[in-house]
Amino acid sequence: MPFIHVELLSGRTIEQKNACAKALVAVLQEHLGAKPETTRIIFVDVEKSNWLVGDKIP
Repeated sequence: MPFIHVELLSGRTIEQKNACAKALVAVLQEHLGAKPETTRIIFVDVEKSNWLVGDKIP
């Protein structure tokens, strides 16, 4: 069972996440033979103030 963990800055819509998930599932099915019904994807929205690059908040 493939598991994909995606961390991104907050602000994406449900529609954007659904489109991304659909594309990821298709890639895993095509390249790894993974069944869509067994693929798990989690999106973790991170507030910009909690996302640092080096020692700076962008």
